[in-house]
Amino acid sequence: MERAEIKTLLETIEQQVSSSILGGMEDTYQELANLGYVILHDDSAHPSATITQKGIEFLENY
Repeated sequence: MERAEIKTLLETIEQQVSSSILGGMEDTYQELANLGYVILHDDSAHPSATITQKGIEFLENY
């Protein structure tokens, strides 16, 4: 995933309290989680993600 794509997704997640994971984007969100930028909440009926401090720092430094 390119830095610009990561930035766009993180900005979207940051603007929301919890970003719903849209169908077909599971792998992308998993990649962000693997990088430590988001925490996945996939144990509910509507999986979501929240940005981590590392994700916020990425946005501040990009």
